[in-house]
Amino acid sequence: MDLLGFYPLFYVPNIGSAWLMGLTGAIHIMASHTSVGAALLFAFLAHKAQKENRTDLYDYMKRYGMFLLIFSYVIGSITGPGIWYTATAASPRGISALIHNFVWVWATEWVFFVYEVLGVFALIYFMDKVDRKTHLKLTYTFAIASVGTLALIIGIISFMMWPGTEAYYTTGSASDAFFGTNTFPHMFLRIGFMIMMSGIIGMIISSAMRKENKELSEELTQKMGWVSLLGGFVTVFFFMWYIDTLPSNAHALLGLAKDSIIMNRVVLAILFSIYFSIAIMKPQWISRTLAITMMFVIGIVGVWPGEKLRETMRKPWVAGQYVYSNQIIGRDVPGKGIKSEVDLIATKGLLKVNPWIPERLRTITPENKLEVGKLLTRITCSNCHSLDKGGLYRPLIPLAGPMGEAGIKDYMKNVIGTGSSPYMPKIALPDEEYDAIAAYIASQAN
Repeated sequence: MDLLGFYPLFYVPNIGSAWLMGLTGAIHIMASHTSVGAALLFAFLAHKAQKENRTDLYDYMKRYGMFLLIFSYVIGSITGPGIWYTATAASPRGISALIHNFVWVWATEWVFFVYEVLGVFALIYFMDKVDRKTHLKLTYTFAIASVGTLALIIGIISFMMWPGTEAYYTTGSASDAFFGTNTFPHMFLRIGFMIMMSGIIGMIISSAMRKENKELSEELTQKMGWVSLLGGFVTVFFFMWYIDTLPSNAHALLGLAKDSIIMNRVVLAILFSIYFSIAIMKPQWISRTLAITMMFVIGIVGVWPGEKLRETMRKPWVAGQYVYSNQIIGRDVPGKGIKSEVDLIATKGLLKVNPWIPERLRTITPENKLEVGKLLTRITCSNCHSLDKGGLYRPLIPLAGPMGEAGIKDYMKNVIGTGSSPYMPKIALPDEEYDAIAAYIASQAN
């Protein structure tokens, strides 16, 4: 029996396995992106404070830094491992692929991250204990470490979308994997958003200082408005470039919801342009309540839809366009000695090659057909779709159910099984396994 190196299935009802990672990631991004943006902002403020002898700016930086310790380094440090746990459970072979390609890149990133964590503590607690030039040097190294962390992680995340070059599949080289087509536009897109987030958080801190020092509060709110506006412009510019660097399957999926995505981004851009303009022209109007509200708005209607879009466009792949989201290896990678598993599964079937199938379900009978269909549907589909009738994200039953049992089987066999869909993965199965899946999906629709 040919058993493949699959891991046990991780299934989350109503949401779907991959979306649990997306939800954790959206929270993490709010925290981690603020950290990198704040590191650049600190370097700017420390330079200005030292050059102009502005001691009042150090008090602002200290308040900002204390907020950062809680918001970025506590929440970020909790959700960061949370992403590892959920990603490893939802797509263990995908995480394995990333580790095997980028183990030294990740090790280097952790060195930068440790320095970043130590740096933020040093900036805050040594602010009044070292001379201004030494403190300025600390802010510069903190900014370099933060951007270094970002650059290394973005190379890995971009590889999850695709390597961007056919050379990688031949060489298996980490550099061919890292320097993909969309790595740099993706990185500058993130930097723009990080700068914008640092300004949005900065307005919370500056507005809270109004009772103590109204003039300084309004000056800093105005500056944060300019910072945010600059970050927003950079984000939009590089987002357009980033979209042009995506693979064909991502464009196919993007096209299905292009109008709603554009409308969402246009509304968001207009809303925050107005907000930033008010901060610049009428800083006294920005209250702490409004600033906190706008932070949640950017998270709920900006970050989460953006992460959901990225997760969607990457499907059906999870790493390097050779590992499917459902753990199946979908193409050869000679440079890594990796062989496609598609033909073996087409010949022998998932029931024979997946080591986690209970023995009683390896052979389909009239009595267990629906139970086998349920299990096969979860194995093949649950990493992209929610499988419950009222599922929240990409619910499969409302999409496939109306086709009927015969229509579902026909679609699986002649579209998915032949690889003729512009975005669905090529997975061919024995006829009896198609029957079981079609029967189960049709039964759920009814």
